[in-house]
Amino acid sequence: MASLCLYSKERPVLAIRLPEDIERRLEKLAKATGRTKTFYAREAILEHLEDLEDVYLAEQRLIALRAGKSRTLTLEEVERELGLDL
Repeated sequence: MASLCLYSKERPVLAIRLPEDIERRLEKLAKATGRTKTFYAREAILEHLEDLEDVYLAEQRLIALRAGKSRTLTLEEVERELGLDL
């Protein structure tokens, strides 16, 4: 396993352990493009963070539904609650 540290100007922010093959691919990409490994790691995180947040939120919503702590609404119910049932 290789480690990758993402840095701010003041201090390390994140250290990631990567399998050697992924580290080699990242290093190769960085060298080929003149960018840093940190740049690509940051880009990958930013690209997928919203998706991960959506998945987590959906999982939590499903747990709440199954536990009876939440319920679903029909479109008509939502429109009525929002005063959109014209």
